[in-house]
Amino acid sequence: MAGLIRRNDIDEVRARVNIVDIVGDYVTLKGAGVGSLKGLCPFHDERSPSFHVRPQVGRYHCFGCGEDGDVFTFLQRMDHVSFSEAVERMAERIGFELHYEDGGTANRDYGNRARLLAANKAAAEYFVSQLVRPEAEPARRFLGERGFDPAAAERFGVGFAPKSFDALSTHLRSLGFTEAELVTAGLLSTGERGGAYDRFRGRLVWPIRDVTGQTLGFGARRLLDDDKGPKYLNTPETPVYHKSQVLYGLDLAKRDISKGKQVVVVEGYTDVMACHLAGITTAVATCGTAFGVDHIKVVRRVLGDFDNADSTALGEVVFTFDPDEAGQKAASRAFAEEQRFAAQTFVAVAPDGLDPCDLRLTRGDEAVRLLISGKKPMFEFMIRRVLAEHDLDTVEGRVAALRAAAPVVAGIRDRALSTGYVRNLAGWLGVDPSEVSRAVSAAQHKASAVGEQRPGARPQSSATPDQRQSGAPSRPMADQSVEQPEHDSGPSITQLPTDPATRLERDALMALLQHPEAIDRDLAVRASQSSFSHPSLAVVRDAIAAALMIDESGNDAFASAAWLDRVLREVPAPFSRLVTELAIAPLPDRSNDVRAYCEGITTSLVDRDLLRLKAELLGRLQRTDSVADAGRYGMLQRELVAVEQERRALRSD
Repeated sequence: MAGLIRRNDIDEVRARVNIVDIVGDYVTLKGAGVGSLKGLCPFHDERSPSFHVRPQVGRYHCFGCGEDGDVFTFLQRMDHVSFSEAVERMAERIGFELHYEDGGTANRDYGNRARLLAANKAAAEYFVSQLVRPEAEPARRFLGERGFDPAAAERFGVGFAPKSFDALSTHLRSLGFTEAELVTAGLLSTGERGGAYDRFRGRLVWPIRDVTGQTLGFGARRLLDDDKGPKYLNTPETPVYHKSQVLYGLDLAKRDISKGKQVVVVEGYTDVMACHLAGITTAVATCGTAFGVDHIKVVRRVLGDFDNADSTALGEVVFTFDPDEAGQKAASRAFAEEQRFAAQTFVAVAPDGLDPCDLRLTRGDEAVRLLISGKKPMFEFMIRRVLAEHDLDTVEGRVAALRAAAPVVAGIRDRALSTGYVRNLAGWLGVDPSEVSRAVSAAQHKASAVGEQRPGARPQSSATPDQRQSGAPSRPMADQSVEQPEHDSGPSITQLPTDPATRLERDALMALLQHPEAIDRDLAVRASQSSFSHPSLAVVRDAIAAALMIDESGNDAFASAAWLDRVLREVPAPFSRLVTELAIAPLPDRSNDVRAYCEGITTSLVDRDLLRLKAELLGRLQRTDSVADAGRYGMLQRELVAVEQERRALRSD
């Protein structure tokens, strides 16, 4: 039976796994100061990054929604697994053998989610193995007719589902999977009389994977004339597969998306294959559903798409649409959500209405690359689409076109861009720019009056000038389109005042928590004995003082992998959030010399405390009669000398 994992093994796995590698599978992280990275939070919708990861302490924290934890917590939240499952997955990843209490063994099933993923993985391997069999000739012919050779099929994991009601079921049951698991995974369907049968039969099959490469489900295309099912059949909603949150090809495209700051959204599996084979390795596609809000959240996290003062650093989102009615509806849906992106949005429509797969087949790889490079801005595409619906040769048609296009221009958030499109629209209509400007202003007022502001408006930063100067994170204002979580779990770093005394205390605690290896232990002990002016920070100081005490077995947690956990165990529960934030927030240091900074800020804290002691002793000395109370007077003099010597020694180190 499965047992409890030994605590030492859990700590060892946590220490060996780089949290940046794990979080980076889901979120594109960028530098945020010395030893800190940031990205868009995967747990709530935001436009400015407030999700910070600090590999030095192995933790993450979101200053927007308050989510925090270590690598195991992250996996629990993202993949909905238990703590033991998260530890076992990470141990398997690094090749570490876990030991269990009371002679227990590993839980090889890893819970329900892991069983479903394992069943999908086994199914994907089975489908691939079937593609070379004689009965799969229609599938191979389909691929060949669309320009995909066996190497391409292998690259994308394309397979074949035999025309059988139980071939897959029989195979997977032989591997130990139960019928209930296979039905839950969406690999089997149940009939009216309750019997289960293979969902995919006689079809070409594509595996649909998450960003980590785990197979969540499948998309299958009809091949045979006697197949009366839909042209494309996908895995139904399951505990691991949610079609509104997955994008086909993202596992293959994510690194190039993050590196090249571009994502290309196409409409089908073969379009993704064609784009990648043509060199457009940032292409992805939805899986049987329209491109929606949840897809945008996924793309933005991978793209690292957040507001940036440098507009040249913004990424690109390129949509490809068919020119037919379905494609035009898809364009309208995409445009409705355009302002959820900080990135610039574009549209690419191939000549003669060809999709990327057909374009590659008829005109070659270069034509696909030219399609993407010849993209047009989303706003221009939508305005021209509106104008095409009117007769611009008549006064009535031009007036109607202006009224229809004005709301599109009114929705442009960039003022300079809006001004440019006012001029462009005037030129396309052949009217005076002032006339267009008045129509756009009227559209803006109308939208504001009826509350029709488009979703995703950019929030302004709530950081104070001092917070921006110091580099400490500030909590961004809430995106009004998203319900923000409540923050009632104790004091937060964002609530601290910005006076010099509090900043010194905050920064010194950040150094002690984040880089204990850079600070002499005796200096750390002395800092933990210093007087603090801010009561919440004083509680954290006391927890550090308690954690610095060597335990009964002689173990010293300071500068070890367990240091932060030790402090968190000592601090009262309402203050754990503040400790975590101090341990994650970027250091306000511009020198990149971590050791010098940490020693310097801790020394400044102790020096301030010694100055306070000196002032107190001088006051007592002045109030003491040197003749009537000579003994006390001499004691105070000696203490004053000792304090001054300690100050000189501190400054000379």
